[in-house]
Amino acid sequence: MFVDTDETAGGLGELFLRQARRIRRAYGERLAPLGFTLAQSRALEVIARYGGTPPRMVDLADRLHVVPRAVTPLVDALEEADLVRRRVDPANRRSVLLELTEQGTRTRELFREARAEAAASLFAPLSEDQQAQLRELLEKIEVAADQ
Repeated sequence: MFVDTDETAGGLGELFLRQARRIRRAYGERLAPLGFTLAQSRALEVIARYGGTPPRMVDLADRLHVVPRAVTPLVDALEEADLVRRRVDPANRRSVLLELTEQGTRTRELFREARAEAAASLFAPLSEDQQAQLRELLEKIEVAADQ
């Protein structure tokens, strides 16, 4: 096992990236038996968490940081699985709005459980106090990044 002993911010960043890859891989392994990909789960989560009116396809692309044409196959797969439905935007008939179906809401919960299991496996070596401290530190970084 390779452990980076570099104590600079760069070394910390590398360690953080390795753990992020590890949790993504564990999450992906838990999604595979459900027949979904990380990208599909992320798209479903963005659609579910979008405030106010349902998002348009272009809004989903913005939130996923991809070009608009990249969301079409994601939404196609989610629609085929009866997780989302498209409907015409009444305010702009050229736009398509995305809504979760009841099945999409239930599947989102399965995705959340899979994500929680992946996180639990990654953080298992830490005590509850250490996990709380790590959460506090990461939240502090997030708040600073949002300012």
